[in-house]
Amino acid sequence: MSTNRPLHINVNGVQQTLAVTPEASLLHLLRNDLLLNSPKYGCGLGECGACTVLVDGMAARACVIPAAGVAGREITTLEGLGSAGALHPVQQAFIDAQAAQCGYCLSGMIMMTASLLTHNPEPTELQIRQALSGNLCRCGTHLEIIDAVQRAARQMAQARTAATAAAMP
Repeated sequence: MSTNRPLHINVNGVQQTLAVTPEASLLHLLRNDLLLNSPKYGCGLGECGACTVLVDGMAARACVIPAAGVAGREITTLEGLGSAGALHPVQQAFIDAQAAQCGYCLSGMIMMTASLLTHNPEPTELQIRQALSGNLCRCGTHLEIIDAVQRAARQMAQARTAATAAAMP
């Protein structure tokens, strides 16, 4: 019989202490215990990308990560990436490019894109395709998704340039 153990994690900027079983996945913790709807259960094998979240800023598949394995780490879901009043540039770019159909893959695509642009602010189209190749979309919005990533990269570059200019005397 599994015994619940306390788990201390930071989810979307909020410290959480939850009682979890050793076999609980991060995805189940996020969806069932914290009622966060953005990470989706797709394949359960870490192959489709629907459950992608950021763990300490790096894209990770929540369905295959034991909840106990993220103790003390910072988890970001789509709900914590931006807000209704202040969307993250990636979220805004996906809206502007109309890069969603059914929306099932959307959270994972956005979270993977946020991670990509954090670590490679000016990716080539090939690098974008490679980074998103593990996130599956069955609706056929691939061209719009590529456009959204490129839009977000440009918008974030413009914001960096403006911030640099503003900081100069």
